[in-house]
Amino acid sequence: MAISKNCESTTRRDCLRLGLGALIGGGLIDALRVRGQAAIPSARPMSCILIWMDGGPSHYETFDPKPGAPAEIRGKFKPIDTAVPGIQFSEPMKRLASIADKFSIVRSIRHDQGNHGAGNHYMITGAPPRIPVGCGAFVSFHPSMGAVAAHERGAAGGLPPYFSIPSMLRSGGPNFLGAKYAPFVVPDDPNSSSFRVRDVAPPRDLAEPRVGDRRGLRDRLDHFKRFAEKSAGDPALALDEYYDQGYELMSSNQAQRAFDITLEDPRIRDRYGRNSFGQRCLLARRLVEAGVPFVTLNEGGWDHHVSLFDGFEKRMPAFESSVAALIEDLNQRGMLESTLVLALGEFGRTPKINKDAGRDHWSNAMSVLVAGCGTPGGQVVGATDARGYAASERVLSPENFAATVYAKLGIDPGKMLYTPSGRPTFLVSDPTPIRELMG
Repeated sequence: MAISKNCESTTRRDCLRLGLGALIGGGLIDALRVRGQAAIPSARPMSCILIWMDGGPSHYETFDPKPGAPAEIRGKFKPIDTAVPGIQFSEPMKRLASIADKFSIVRSIRHDQGNHGAGNHYMITGAPPRIPVGCGAFVSFHPSMGAVAAHERGAAGGLPPYFSIPSMLRSGGPNFLGAKYAPFVVPDDPNSSSFRVRDVAPPRDLAEPRVGDRRGLRDRLDHFKRFAEKSAGDPALALDEYYDQGYELMSSNQAQRAFDITLEDPRIRDRYGRNSFGQRCLLARRLVEAGVPFVTLNEGGWDHHVSLFDGFEKRMPAFESSVAALIEDLNQRGMLESTLVLALGEFGRTPKINKDAGRDHWSNAMSVLVAGCGTPGGQVVGATDARGYAASERVLSPENFAATVYAKLGIDPGKMLYTPSGRPTFLVSDPTPIRELMG
């Protein structure tokens, strides 16, 4: 796991929390290092909402049913027709089936990383891990797509450019790009009546005048000789930018409005679903609307080794209805052409149902939903074999997937990055986008 430490094994985060960060309340400065620096063009830039189905959703029970396979492979659910003649999804995907003309499904991405830690890294960064990693590992050998978007694009109105809701992905960090391109995490539940984003407003027990007093104290401290000399490399001085960003976020009307989900029409909120995931989807739309280029919704619970069918019956109706509502809402607002919506996990599931009525890890096949940013609707890219064992037509890689995301966001997937030591690193080793998705 990539954590920036000094030679005494103290993280910069610890310094912020234990040192000057206490002046305005701990976690604020730490979270706000994600603020990007790039200018935003006048036209609406492309943004991405990545719905990460952590654990690896089954391709059989979502977008790649196999009705002709034996019972121990095809499973409990039947295929259903979609809005596009000739395309079928699995039975739990009813709402998405009804709007299948609005997005594409890729059925033929495969890789060789069959555990959660490695699979997560490969799909989120477009780069395979450099060494074997365990299932529970949080690893970072390459910047995540969200961090790259933050680095290349920045954001407007005092908002950070990269969000991860309600938690950060295992490999969602910035690696050598630097900690200020890490995601701003919003752990609180927007479906709660007490929803309040930490650090976007002063703490409840800290009145506005006291915030100003604390900033004034910092300003006075800056006149001390050590600070006034502005020595190059002084770590205390390096914090100034993060404090300024913190105050800017707390004082930004655009930021306050983006997070105030109560401003939405109750009927819109109902359409997304009055549940945690549904309201997170709505919050993601509001953040993109406010100029944020990359939002990740980290939704775990898809590692169905046991009771897969019961799990899908309980969870999928609300989940896929919220995804459909997001796509429809973006389309109705004229935002789908500038917003890329992705739904995927780290891999698919095994062809044969196991003794516990579940499916196990399987990286030879997976399905990915892609909508927006000029993606043609109503198509399926690639195919798996008759029993869903492996991608067999138009076989694609995580590199092709990452290159597609970057190309759609206006970032050159063939770009060369440089580590702090000057070592050159390709953004994506194979910068070939999936041509069928490029419109």
